[in-house]
Amino acid sequence: MKILVTGSKGFIGKNLVAELTNLGYRDILHFNRDTEPGLLDSYTKKCDFVFHLAGINRPEKEEEFMEGNANLTSQLLDSLKKNNNTSPVLMTSSIQAEKDNPYGESKLAGEELVFNYGKETEAQVYVYRLANVFGKWSKPNYNTVVATYCHNIARNLEIQVNNPDAQLTLCYIDDAIKEFISILNSPKQTNDGKYYKVSKEYQITLDRLAETIKSFKESRTNLMVPNMGDELTKKLYSTYLSFIPEDEFSYDLKMNVDQRGSFTEFLKTSDRGQVSINVSKPGITKGNHWHHTKNEKFLVVSGQGQIRFRKLDTSEIIEYNVSGEKLEVVDIPTGYTHSIVNTGETDLVTVMWANELFDQGNPDTYYAEV
Repeated sequence: MKILVTGSKGFIGKNLVAELTNLGYRDILHFNRDTEPGLLDSYTKKCDFVFHLAGINRPEKEEEFMEGNANLTSQLLDSLKKNNNTSPVLMTSSIQAEKDNPYGESKLAGEELVFNYGKETEAQVYVYRLANVFGKWSKPNYNTVVATYCHNIARNLEIQVNNPDAQLTLCYIDDAIKEFISILNSPKQTNDGKYYKVSKEYQITLDRLAETIKSFKESRTNLMVPNMGDELTKKLYSTYLSFIPEDEFSYDLKMNVDQRGSFTEFLKTSDRGQVSINVSKPGITKGNHWHHTKNEKFLVVSGQGQIRFRKLDTSEIIEYNVSGEKLEVVDIPTGYTHSIVNTGETDLVTVMWANELFDQGNPDTYYAEV
């Protein structure tokens, strides 16, 4: 299958081409600003499906809106007609087509051209009015406010929140691409002149958007993991990470170091506890305490050690030998005093999960020798 993608180097086009390639499509015809214009005729002779994604968002001159949106669409459709090619055409438009501004007018004109083309040729046409599309490879100050906020916040630059209560409709790039490809694989019968919307859209205020993205940056210092149970938050966080400067992918953690080794908090959550990394020097014992409600899981990833337990009202000691050579999780039940000792000759490294965040005012930790 030969697939023509106009605007293949743009935000949406780049993501579409990447996923088409992932799915095994190899005959992709790229048409963008750098392409020799005469190739459009060649491409429209042999293509089996057209993704028309090219367009102008922020031109230097107002008249470029119509030239880059409606006129280019007209050229594409004329070329298809000239070559008697009635391949399906999917065009991306914008919710701005509903508004009375130069950009919206150019998008609306492009929509009408495609709908008329479908009626005239009986080719299947799909016009998608996209909301504010966000995701990896978008451009700040060009594609969407999400890109601008992510870029600026990641670099400690100011952002503008002119109307905090303004409601935004957002669309995630992967959701859009998934829907586009579903039509490629199973074209629908449609020539009714109605536009489509990506089925998954999200609503958020401008102020909430700004605060959410700021929290992503803060998570590197407070270690709080964003709420990945919320779809929008998860997708915004993935987008934010794509904007981190390349020399700032890593960040330091606060290591609490003493002669016994170290203890370092790694991740925290509001409802799933926290993860820490414990390092013990050879011969060192840590712990010798118990909890009422706090519970933990220990996973030794390097070295050799022994985890020991004693129920408070008994003298019987339970022992588990652990090693980085065999990864196994040991649950730390409540009501049992417990300790972990490094029995090897190298550092003992243990990943520790606790079901709650450490509360200095209520640590729920009581000393008792195993």
